[in-house]
Amino acid sequence: MRVLVDTNVDVDALQRREPWFQDGAFIFRAVANKQIDGFLTAKQIADLHFFSKKQFKGEENVDVKARQIIRKLLSLFNLIDTLGLDCQNALEIENGDYEDAILVKSAIRSGIDCIVTRNADHFKDIPLQVYSPKQFISIITRLDQGI
Repeated sequence: MRVLVDTNVDVDALQRREPWFQDGAFIFRAVANKQIDGFLTAKQIADLHFFSKKQFKGEENVDVKARQIIRKLLSLFNLIDTLGLDCQNALEIENGDYEDAILVKSAIRSGIDCIVTRNADHFKDIPLQVYSPKQFISIITRLDQGI
């Protein structure tokens, strides 16, 4: 299953944000264990670098620490390029969040099966399955049990 993991779930796992950390960590483990094919977009990688730098603000070697996180993500997840065409086509989606619209268009173009997000409202009326982390964990668990 080709799964695009939304930025909010990524940040939950990376920054141990409660109460969502455990769900994000479970999904990261599923990617690491090859239970699913996890994907991120190039746009998300840039955003995650930004959030990682904020996380380490005031510490030494902020950029070095943020880049270590990006290296780890790139070793786990497949990367989808964000094209100019995705940005143009995203203007057609009226979801209140242009960044998520870009993510949708990149995912569709790349043959993604589903998106896992905590902001399902930003992903209404799209031709992809959209799951909350809890819903997706339930699906993974059933697949592992052969149900």
